[in-house]
Amino acid sequence: MRKLLTLVSAVCWIFVVAFYSATPAWSANKPSTQMNPKERAFFENKIRPVLVKKCYSCHSSKSEELGGKLRMDSRDGMRVGGESGPAFVEGRPNESLLIQALRYDGLEMPPDEPLSEAVIRDFIQWVEMGVPDPRIDHPLIAKKPDVESAAANPELWSFQSITNPTPPAVKQPNWCFDPLDRFVLARIEQAKLKPAHDASPVHLVRRLYFDLIGLPPTAEQVEAFLNDYEQHQQQAVIRLVDELLASPHFGERWGRHWLDVARYGESNGNDGLGRNPTFPHAWRYRDYVVQALNDDVPYDRFLTEQIAGDLLTAKSPAERDRFLIATGFLAIGAKPAKAMNVNFDMDVVNDQINVIGTGVMGLSIACARCHDHKHDPIPTSDYYALAGIFLSTETMWGYAANQPLTAPETPLHVLKAKGHYVAPPDSGAKPKVDERTLSRKKKPQKVYPAGTPLAMGVREKKKIVDCKVNIKGESKKLGPKVPRGFLSACQMEQTPELPDKSSGRLQLAQWLTSADHPQTSRVMVNRIWLQLFGQALVRTPDDFGVYGERPTHPQLLDHLATRFRTEGWSIKQLIREIVLSHTYQLSSFCDEQILDTDPENRLLCRHNRRRLDAESLRDSILAVSGQLNREPGLGSAIANVDELVNKAGNLHLPHNHRSIYLCMLRHSEPPELSAFDLPDSTKPVGKRNETTLPTQSLFLLNSPFLVEQADSFAKDVLADPELNDTDRVHLVYRRALNRSPESSELQRALKLLEDVDQALESEISQADLRRVAVWATLCQALLNTNEFRYVD
Repeated sequence: MRKLLTLVSAVCWIFVVAFYSATPAWSANKPSTQMNPKERAFFENKIRPVLVKKCYSCHSSKSEELGGKLRMDSRDGMRVGGESGPAFVEGRPNESLLIQALRYDGLEMPPDEPLSEAVIRDFIQWVEMGVPDPRIDHPLIAKKPDVESAAANPELWSFQSITNPTPPAVKQPNWCFDPLDRFVLARIEQAKLKPAHDASPVHLVRRLYFDLIGLPPTAEQVEAFLNDYEQHQQQAVIRLVDELLASPHFGERWGRHWLDVARYGESNGNDGLGRNPTFPHAWRYRDYVVQALNDDVPYDRFLTEQIAGDLLTAKSPAERDRFLIATGFLAIGAKPAKAMNVNFDMDVVNDQINVIGTGVMGLSIACARCHDHKHDPIPTSDYYALAGIFLSTETMWGYAANQPLTAPETPLHVLKAKGHYVAPPDSGAKPKVDERTLSRKKKPQKVYPAGTPLAMGVREKKKIVDCKVNIKGESKKLGPKVPRGFLSACQMEQTPELPDKSSGRLQLAQWLTSADHPQTSRVMVNRIWLQLFGQALVRTPDDFGVYGERPTHPQLLDHLATRFRTEGWSIKQLIREIVLSHTYQLSSFCDEQILDTDPENRLLCRHNRRRLDAESLRDSILAVSGQLNREPGLGSAIANVDELVNKAGNLHLPHNHRSIYLCMLRHSEPPELSAFDLPDSTKPVGKRNETTLPTQSLFLLNSPFLVEQADSFAKDVLADPELNDTDRVHLVYRRALNRSPESSELQRALKLLEDVDQALESEISQADLRRVAVWATLCQALLNTNEFRYVD
């Protein structure tokens, strides 16, 4: 019977979605005649990073010798090709030299080791797409990089001091709500364009709810805002923004953004030997992040606590616990197997350098592990100056599921709160058998009696050391010792001195958050802008180096970075200022002139239509169906499970809390989210991929989760006996789409209900059950529409 209902739902779903997905909401994303946003995103997320990391060292203008006379750092360079001819034949991967080389078919690129099958498939798809490539070409001459200061090289713009530019004069000053609007409007006027009209109040309220708390507004919340807006206009917007910023759901929404950057995961991920041990205590770091953002902990303090919380003076035991938990930032990274790996300790250090470099500074510092950075001013000596800081730090991850081949056992931070969690290996507590592992017929794990609580994190090593250069990244091939320190290219007025008897992590945090540090504030305001607009001012948010994109509005970026610092590093305050700007409140719909002149919206003439991310989509479905538990989730499904994920069966337990509280196992994602571009959490991710795949449509059509929520939605709609079918259709639309149906939509919906009821009459004789199935079909159809899954 359930299969029949699913089949009937599928047929009706196709009928209804065919109508709703034809709405004009797509008009804002009219593709460019040369490259549409999806093609650009594919190149930026799938192709450019591989070219930069694997090809540019030998095939770019920065190469000391141009391999095969082939340039791969420009569009025309790859089209012209090298000694063997053009790198590809557009649309025909099997005839393309590039694909043959990646397959090691005659040619072998990269020469040291082949790329993974997944990456090769990306390049095949890229060629099939016609090789869309947004890169600006440079002269086809390879040259040896000159040694020059960052201040003298415009390509090294992110190393230059942050300025505080005066907002430019504009022709329509009354249009501007905030000084940032002047920077945007000046560029628009210079291009002889006009901004799009303002977003409608309905679109604006929905946008604000999703951007600030990651949930859709209820029908009652929409109605209340519309009434307030009609009378008070911008003052109504201000009141709503302040209400949402004060919501506990703010930290759940924005905490998830930071967890992407922090490469948060609750298991190690595949270690290279097929093992994937759980991290039973990582969830405490997740909760720390949520609470810190709700409390609006200043960003400089937020970073300091995560890098050096164990070195801070606490005012109470509870604060001390919080500081220790914060250092989980450095401990939760994925680790390669310890077995037969003499570089294991330095691999852990490399992960920590990478989360600081990429996550905080927007620089690929880790690329300097084996040799001087190929294009950014980061010598190997700078890498090992930082490495000494982390080599003098003890990383604490715990048991590693009793798998010494994956990682050796380490202690964990012992906290003051009450709990019942896996015991650290150096504990003197008498172990107790965990009944959950017995129920799975697995080896019993040792756990503390009541009184986790443990936390991953870091602390000082007893012996503070400077690190020797690892020649070609090999720990057994040592070069000269490098004093602990920071990046030499960041010319700052004051650089903290590192004491002899501590690692230097506290001084690293002070250096990163100094008023004159060139990257830290720029990178963070760029990340905030990205989450509010769907595209960043620097469209490579994790790469502010030479091969990253230049900012579309460099003066605006510096203006925001200066405000961020001078206003106390408040994340909430910066978000408030941005969403109250006129630029943010523009419509995503615009006229043909804007689309033709600026199809990628680099001038910010309009807002960007965005698809809900995985967590917001799941949370919205739960909210609309009436099944969302808005209370914070407690702990984790694996809080007492210290074993291998791939041998433990399904560790994901069902619950209806917000998605941030789902168990985030590396390489074993929550099934409700896995189809929608979750990061793999093995490295910092500032901008998620956005793909459109058949698996997503199949999930929305067939997943037990969505079918169950559509049933719950239908039962909720049918609960009031006073409503007639017309009233109920209006209710379904208001809850799912925040609006009433148009007359044609109402008639279609009523006809659909009638047709499905007749189709099911012979299969479901009980009228009440059939009525739920009929209405669940309509509910599921609306939950699948573009209008539900996108924000204008």
